[in-house]
Amino acid sequence: MLGRYSDYEQFVREQGRSFDITGWGGHVLKQKFIMIKSKLKECHQQHAQNIDERLRLVKDRMSTLDSKGEMSDLVEAEVVELHDLSERLHSLSRVQSSMCWRKARLNWLHEGDANTKKIHALSVKT
Repeated sequence: MLGRYSDYEQFVREQGRSFDITGWGGHVLKQKFIMIKSKLKECHQQHAQNIDERLRLVKDRMSTLDSKGEMSDLVEAEVVELHDLSERLHSLSRVQSSMCWRKARLNWLHEGDANTKKIHALSVKT
C-alpha cells in the first residue's frame, strides 16, 4: 500500500524502470507517464476500497485489546499492536474524511449552489 509520499516516489521509480518502451525520448517519457498513471489509479482503488469495513475491523480489534488490558496487563507484542492499530485508525480515518470531502465537493460542483440562479439573475439586471 502507498501510505506516504516517499512510498509514492519509490513506487513511481520502480514502475518507470519496469516498462520497456522503445522510441525517441519524448515518446518513451509520455508512454511511461501514461502507464504509471494507470498503475497509480489501480493502487489507489485498492487502497481506498472498503474503508468502512477496514475501519470497523481496526476498531473491533482495538476494543478487544482494550478489554483485555482492563482485565490484565498486555504483553509487549499486544501493546505494539495496539499502537499500530491506533496509527492505522488515524490513517484510515483521514482517507475516509478526504474521500467524503471530495465526494461532497464534486456533488456541490455538479448540482451547484441553491442560490446560483438567483445571484446570476440579479447580476444580469444591474
